[in-house]
Amino acid sequence: MAIAEMTKVIIVSHRTQASELLESLQAAGIFQVLSAEEAAVGKALPEHKAGARARELDETIGRLGRCMEFLHPYALTRKELLARPIVDERHYEKLVGDASLLDAARQCEQVASALDKARSEVEALNAHLAELSPWEGLETPLESLGELEQVSCMTGLLSASALEAVMSKLKDLGAAVETVGGGQARQACVVVCLKEHTEAVQKLLRSVEFEAVGFAGMSGTVREVMAERRARRARHEAEVASLEAKASRLAEHLPDFRVLRDHYENLLEREDARRSAPATEQTVLLEGWVRKTDSKRLEAVVSQFKASSILEVAPAEGDEPPVEIDNPPAIRPFESITRLYGMPARTSVDPTVFLAPFFTIFFGLCLTDAGYGLVMMGVLWYLLRKMRGDKRFAWMLMICAVSTVIAGVLTGGWFGDAPQQFMPQRVQKWRDSMMLFDPMTSPMVFFAIALGLGYFQIMFGLCVALGHNLRNRNYVAAFCDQVTWLVMLNSLVLFGLAKGGILMSGAAGIFLATSVIPAAVILLFSVREGGWPGRIGMGVFNLFCTVFYMGDVLSYVRIMALGMVTGGFGMAVNICVKLVGGAPYVGWLLGAVVFVGGHTLNLALSTLGSFVHSMRLQFVEFFPKFFEGGGRAFEPLRKQYKHSVVEQVRS
Repeated sequence: MAIAEMTKVIIVSHRTQASELLESLQAAGIFQVLSAEEAAVGKALPEHKAGARARELDETIGRLGRCMEFLHPYALTRKELLARPIVDERHYEKLVGDASLLDAARQCEQVASALDKARSEVEALNAHLAELSPWEGLETPLESLGELEQVSCMTGLLSASALEAVMSKLKDLGAAVETVGGGQARQACVVVCLKEHTEAVQKLLRSVEFEAVGFAGMSGTVREVMAERRARRARHEAEVASLEAKASRLAEHLPDFRVLRDHYENLLEREDARRSAPATEQTVLLEGWVRKTDSKRLEAVVSQFKASSILEVAPAEGDEPPVEIDNPPAIRPFESITRLYGMPARTSVDPTVFLAPFFTIFFGLCLTDAGYGLVMMGVLWYLLRKMRGDKRFAWMLMICAVSTVIAGVLTGGWFGDAPQQFMPQRVQKWRDSMMLFDPMTSPMVFFAIALGLGYFQIMFGLCVALGHNLRNRNYVAAFCDQVTWLVMLNSLVLFGLAKGGILMSGAAGIFLATSVIPAAVILLFSVREGGWPGRIGMGVFNLFCTVFYMGDVLSYVRIMALGMVTGGFGMAVNICVKLVGGAPYVGWLLGAVVFVGGHTLNLALSTLGSFVHSMRLQFVEFFPKFFEGGGRAFEPLRKQYKHSVVEQVRS
């Protein structure tokens, strides 16, 4: 519910223990290490040597990544090889200590290189055979074509349409033409002429786009050359098959490679932290940040190493502590929304606890279908049972799915209007008994609810800012920036309601007069720096911003719009189901397909729209009223498993 308080510490460790200490710190995942450039102590010790260890680890990670990418197609038929492997800590330690796995990775690279070369050879031979195929009928040995003394021999491809027209012209030049083979579009031709006519014949052939073909380096007939090429292709194809069989066997190591890559990536992160930390000849100095609540735990980790010690230090001038938000378990899933926007500044407030109920309600009203909510709950429950690692986003969607069910029950949405279309009368009565209103017949009720929720959230945002200023004893800002707006905006709303006859019309003058004083304060004191002309000018602009508040409230109409679109799309799907359901024999099957497919599409599109627009209302309309971003996220050194799942061994 708040921004976690940070403590700055320096850990001094002897070089012989630095690597083991960093491994323990990474396992704990509570300490953010500053680099030599960021650390205050690093300014006194600017020089530090970077070893070759990091480059070696980076090369190993790259090798494992290439192996995983190469082996992936060979594991397509084995589902267990494609999933993230789940290993316990004992098996994990066994795998990362198995040197034969790195040998298998090197072998995998060799197979990949050889396979790529063999496939290239096959492709080149196929291309060459395709080029030679029109000439297969040429019986003359190829080496003899260039040995003629009195005549010139030109071989090439000529379009069938130009062949007949050019033959008579070539005959006039004393040249002979023989077609060897080819397709309907182009013919392989041999043109022979006396050497003194060569230039004229070549000029004529160029005019009809004659494509010359050479046989340099070849001997024997074309059939013999093609037979030799086919034999070479067969050998390379056999080599490809053999290498692919080896790759399939190596694919058995794919889960182990995933575990190993996570291990080396974590090892590289530790090595980067160690070599970038300021150091002397005998010690490594780890300066960084820890959450105050984790200080004792960090001390316990460091105390395990006799040649290491920890000291709490005061932040240096200009230090910017990282930001971490801390919320109770029920609110924690919604931290994903806050993190999408960006971390709050340290002087601001964590918005997660405030946005959580609003986001949940808005999502449910945008989707507004109990049937869709139940489907979401079922899918998410299955995923939560299968998922490993961070499940906060899935739990947030589960909470929103519950809200969707409630909103659907209150508005009568069950796969659109499926109860009215396909269910008996008693089911419709049961649905009607739980309804609060029907958006399709009472859209203005939905409209009023959307506007009311929007107005309440905006006022609530101003109250959050007011409370934050009061807590920081910034009473002037609290009065001039929040109290004045709260009084003026609410007075104007009450004035409008009185004028509209909803409240006593005689109270309209009182509400209007009540808004004058805060308006004057906004005009004069909303900007409290600079000269009076500039302050008043900005005050006029700020008063004009009252219009923007109206625009913000109107933005919440999207809640009603999305809710009604979801219902309308569902109704359209049900109408299509009834239309195709009347077909003889297969109508029931077609109806089932349309029902499932149509509602699945509607659920997917409406869920995406509900998420995006509910999030937009928080980011654009709600957050600016009290939230200040720009905080640097707290990123402790911790073990991360992107490609595998490591489970603790229960004692």
